[in-house]
Amino acid sequence: MTKRRTVALIVAAGSGTRAGGTLPKQFATVAGRPMLMHAVTAMSAHPAIDAVTVVVAEGQLDHAKAVLAAGGVTDATVIVGGSTRRDSVLRGIAALSDLDHVLVHDAARPFLPAGVISAVVAALTNSDAAVPVLPVADTLARGATTLTGRMLGEVVPREAVYRVQTPQGFRIAKLRAAHAAWPADEDASDDAQMVRRVGGSVALVQGDPMLDKVTHPDDFAAAEARAPYESRTAMGFDVHRLETGEELWLGGIRIPHDKGLSGHSDADVALHALTDALLGTIAAGDIGTHFPPSDPQWKGADSAQFLQHAAQLIAAKGGRIDFVDLTILCEMPKIGPHRAAMTNRIADLLDLTTDRVSVKATTTERLGFTGRGEGIAAQAVATISLPSNRGRVGA
Repeated sequence: MTKRRTVALIVAAGSGTRAGGTLPKQFATVAGRPMLMHAVTAMSAHPAIDAVTVVVAEGQLDHAKAVLAAGGVTDATVIVGGSTRRDSVLRGIAALSDLDHVLVHDAARPFLPAGVISAVVAALTNSDAAVPVLPVADTLARGATTLTGRMLGEVVPREAVYRVQTPQGFRIAKLRAAHAAWPADEDASDDAQMVRRVGGSVALVQGDPMLDKVTHPDDFAAAEARAPYESRTAMGFDVHRLETGEELWLGGIRIPHDKGLSGHSDADVALHALTDALLGTIAAGDIGTHFPPSDPQWKGADSAQFLQHAAQLIAAKGGRIDFVDLTILCEMPKIGPHRAAMTNRIADLLDLTTDRVSVKATTTERLGFTGRGEGIAAQAVATISLPSNRGRVGA
């Protein structure tokens, strides 16, 4: 059977005035990334989608392209839409060629489960269109205006009422015919109603609460709460020699001692181990990859900048650091008197509360190089949350 070519059309041409803020809502940050990026990434990653086109408002073309490029998306097409949503969709489908099906999706619904995309595409085998819906849980009733104010009217049966979401899928010929037949002076709530009016069949598939639309300022907090994150944990380890004449930097603070750690930078094994743990959570190599000891600019460098660099890389991917755990292995100096200062310093560097930073110490019972006082070792574990682009299986 020949595979049908399917294109995703993401409508991001609204002004976003109801959402507040200085940016149109489709470019505002949700779960660490511009809202538009979530939908584009989900569509691009789905095996049923062959291409992605984004429709933006006049004056937003360059900004949209820059946002997509910064997010690593280089193969999406960006075009300018019209003054209304219907005009934007019409311009979008006019720009498309060599396709059988199109999925029209609102950028204001950032979290797009892969299962919903699959269900919509599958339904187009037997229907002209398909829309994801959710049942209505609340009681619905009409309102009546009287001399004393608004009064409760009759209840509307909710069994036959649904909340309609996007992406809405269409056989492209049917959608084009619906737009061509629609009166120019009449607004349309969505494309599915247009197809239905011209006699097209519109299948209902299971929607998802993740697809709730971001419209008002309060919706951003709700979107953050339901954002699909994946948890990642990685470990780091480092060792440095103790030598006379060196300063001892450990956990970001200077500790008075008769010896210090020797290395190309300030040799802070604690911060180095933490840095490697954080880099590991995003598979970004190790500290030597980013700050090679062969580079003279890192001679005597403050290891705090290494740790913050790793944190910045995580933030650039929309991630957040949830917890770090550090264990220092040495006989001397005693870590207990300095634990609180280390905790505070690391928390400050990573912009965490102190209850998300664990600093511990142990000895090796005078065994090995740490037991003989020849060096200090540190082991760290970091846990982060990273926006997930994989969707939910079976959603």
